[in-house]
Formats: sequence, C-alpha cells, structure tokens
Amino acid sequence: MINGYFQLQLAVNSTLSEFLTAYKIFDKVSTYIAIANVCKLYFREKLEVRMEYQDLRDWIQIADEMGELKTLKGCDWNLEIGAITEIAAHKEDGPAVLFEDIKGYPKGYRVLSNSLSSRKRLALTLGLPSGETKMDFVKIWKDNYKSIKPVPAKFVKKSALFDNVYKDGDIDMFKFPTPLWHDKDGGRYIGTGSVDITRDPDEGWVNYGTYRVMIHDKNKLGFYISPGKHGRIQREKYAANGKPFKIAMSFGHDPLTFLAGSIEVPYGVPEYEFIGGLRGAPFEMIEGEYSGLPIPANAEIVIEGDVHFDNPKVEGPFGEWTGYYASAERAEPWVEVKRLYHRNDPIILGSPPGRPPAELGWYRSYLRSALIWDEMEKAGVPDVKGVWLTVSGGSRLMMCVSIKQRYPGHAKQAAVIASQCHAGAYLGRFVVVVDDDIDPSNTDDMIWAMSTRCEPEQDIDILRRCWSGPLDPVIHPTKKGFNSRAIIDATRPYEWMKDFPPVAESSKEVLDATAKKWGAELFGTNGKK
Repeated sequence: MINGYFQLQLAVNSTLSEFLTAYKIFDKVSTYIAIANVCKLYFREKLEVRMEYQDLRDWIQIADEMGELKTLKGCDWNLEIGAITEIAAHKEDGPAVLFEDIKGYPKGYRVLSNSLSSRKRLALTLGLPSGETKMDFVKIWKDNYKSIKPVPAKFVKKSALFDNVYKDGDIDMFKFPTPLWHDKDGGRYIGTGSVDITRDPDEGWVNYGTYRVMIHDKNKLGFYISPGKHGRIQREKYAANGKPFKIAMSFGHDPLTFLAGSIEVPYGVPEYEFIGGLRGAPFEMIEGEYSGLPIPANAEIVIEGDVHFDNPKVEGPFGEWTGYYASAERAEPWVEVKRLYHRNDPIILGSPPGRPPAELGWYRSYLRSALIWDEMEKAGVPDVKGVWLTVSGGSRLMMCVSIKQRYPGHAKQAAVIASQCHAGAYLGRFVVVVDDDIDPSNTDDMIWAMSTRCEPEQDIDILRRCWSGPLDPVIHPTKKGFNSRAIIDATRPYEWMKDFPPVAESSKEVLDATAKKWGAELFGTNGKK
C-alpha cells in the first residue's frame, strides 16, 4: 500500500490520463485510500479550486496533509518559539510550525507561526494554483485580484468563539502562551498575525488592520500603528473629536483574515468584504457584545475594549520588518479590555517581523508585487512584464520592474509610477527597471542587468521627500517621515538598443527543451524555479 501510494503521487506530476490509469497497479483498498488522499493534492495544484477551509483548524489540517506543517511539542514561550520561527522563516518555502504543549501552559493552548511563507501555503490560503515559478504566481494573483468584487458579510448568532467568555475582573491576557519573540522586545506581543477592528467615526466603514499589539498587564494592551495606515487615520479621528473609541482585536483566525489585514485593500473597503469576494461567499461575522463591531465568527481569540488616549503607556521596542528595532519605545494609546472570548484549546496566529528573510517578506512579495503591477497598468504604463519586491528588502525597500521598451522614457515612467503608486509608495528605497529578458524575481538576473546595462552617471535619479515613517532605520530619529528613492534604469539604452551586444546564452527554446528533457535527472525537478 505504501509503495503504491507514492507511485500514485508520482503520477500526479504526469498527464491526467496517466494519473487515471496509475491506480490499476493497486489492490482495491490501497487504491481507494491513495486516490482519496492524492486527488485532493492533485486538483489543488492543477485546478483553480476555491477555499477548502472554513477556519484556522481546517487550514492547519490541510497544510499538514500537504506536508507543509511541522508540529513541535514542549517549546518555551520565552524566546524559543521566536527563535524556531526565525529559523523556519529564513529558509525559502520553510514549513509552518505549530507549537503544542507549550512550557507553563495548559495542554491544548497552541501557537501557529510561519503560516504564509511558502508559495504552496499562500496558494492554499487564496484558493489559487501555485504556478511553477514566482512570477507565475504573481501573475495568477494579479489576474484574480482584478476580478474580486466585495461581498457583504453575513452575520450569525452562534460561534465556537463563545466557548469561553470573560468580563472585567475575570480577564487575564497572560492566560495565553504569548511568545517573547526576540531578546530585545519590550514585552510579549500577542498581536503579530492579528487584526485590529475599528470603525471610522465619520464614514462608518470598518477596517481590519494588522498592527502590533503588546500585553501591558492582565487587562491592558498597547498597540502601535504607523502613520498613514487606515487604522491610524481612524484612531486620530477619535483622538481629535473626543468620541469614545471602542475596538476589537482578533489574535487567532485563518491566515486569509490575517493576510487581508496586512495588505493594501483600498480605502473604504472593509477587509471582510474583500475576504468574501475572494472566497466567493459572504464572510461570517458576529456582532461584538460590547463594541458592536463585526468580529470573525471563525476566530480563536478576540477581545473588545476601550481605547484610552489619556495617560499613554510605553509601548515597544519591537523588531520590525526592516530587520531592526527602528522605532524606539514610546508613549502610545492603550486598550482597556472589557470582554475576552476564546475557543476551547485556542490557537494564537503569530507572524513576528524581523531580519529578512521573514514571513512578512515572503508572502507580501508575491501579493504586493501583483498590486503594483496592476496599478501600473491602470496608470497607463504599457508592456509591464513583471514586478518583484525582494524578500530581503522586506517586500518594500527594493523593487524590480521588467518592461518591454516601447518609447523613449518608458523605463523612467515605469520606475516613477511603480515607486509612487498606492501599493509601492510607503517606505521604498530602490526601484530597478530591467528589460523583458530579465526575470525580476531572480536577484542574480537583476544585479547582472544593473552591472551591465546601467551607467550610474546618467541612469540613476533620486526622488526626494517621499513617504516614509518611523520604522525607516537609516533616517535620523529627528527627521522621520520622509525619505528618498533611487530610480535605476538597468535597461538597454533605448537610443541604441538594437545595437547593444547580444547575450551569450542558448535560446529560450533550446533551454526549455533541454530542461524538460534533463532537468529531473539534474535537479529532481523540471529545472524551473
């Protein structure tokens, strides 16, 4: 049976007809078991299957079946979980890690980290095929993103979230195995893969935003939001008008909810409607008893509370996606927790930022690259062939855009728009434009183009006073807010492009045919990335 199962798995990579005939080598019992298990994997990869999961627990089970999950028992919340997460995140397509039996906490209380740092798990989360290369998946997401139409949420009365309900003096946020992620962190951050849920006091729409949340004590939480973010805009409105500011926060939910809260969903569009559009069905919500805010019905851990602007509490420091403790500890508003809900055996979803490569860089490189590509096309830039934000740049600081040059100034136009469109404007640093023979997701390709097609004296320009923020490590603490952008034209000079020296390599047709013939023997794959 075992041998038959693996032979059938091999058949998954061949044609459908070969797959359908492969089962003949098995006895009946082996056949049925193998086909039932492998068909799920086959059709997940080969077809555009929509969401197979309803909550975080479904997602964990499927990721485990895919071989994308590692379960570790007996780890310590004090630095060890953070270090393991860091090791896993530093490896391309590293595993998701589920921590069980955490030291000092009840059995069943768990932490999941590194959920979105592989292309296969990102594809699972979005209900899309993973493609064969990085740029394949960027294109798949770009095309699907354009077709997403917001779907209003569906409110329900029942939820496993209400397995455990605590109010006022019964609340203890230290009951969960919240990790101390890094040595220099100012405290334990329960909110890293979380969403803050807030309602605009003027416009009425609800924002789900992923912003860091620190535990101050049993019923008090600190939260930092970078300037310009939708949640920060709403928070500032409450601070200015003096209206009571009620908030909800979810600390465990399926990775799609986290993903939606951490990417650039358009202003005024509730993330839960975006999730519904992506799922093709209304996202189920419950109305918060205390705040009246819409809370994910499939959540694991949720609080409701009041935001206090008076007597701000020290928040931070906390390692950020730039790879530094770039924002020092500071006085920030805080949340007085009034309600705490959690499922039995609750799961914290963790996604701590840190020195790249980290989870945030892995998944955001795919998603944000597609958003920038889409915005460039909408702005009228023709023949964009690819966009990639490098993981080492935290999916923001270093961008590469591939174009097929059509007219003088095309490369400069592409660079400026890519650097200043909504998805690309915040805290960038370098934008490199390359020709369409360069794979923008291949760092070696990009550096080769920069080294051989860019003359620094005439091909590098600087944009000044661009949108930055407190997390920018190279800007002096007294000058935070603005930075500059280097626009690097690493395309062949348009004026004599046709006379530029030809590349010393085999043709694409020869390389593709050779990779198909010999790639598996050389590398165990088809030779693609």
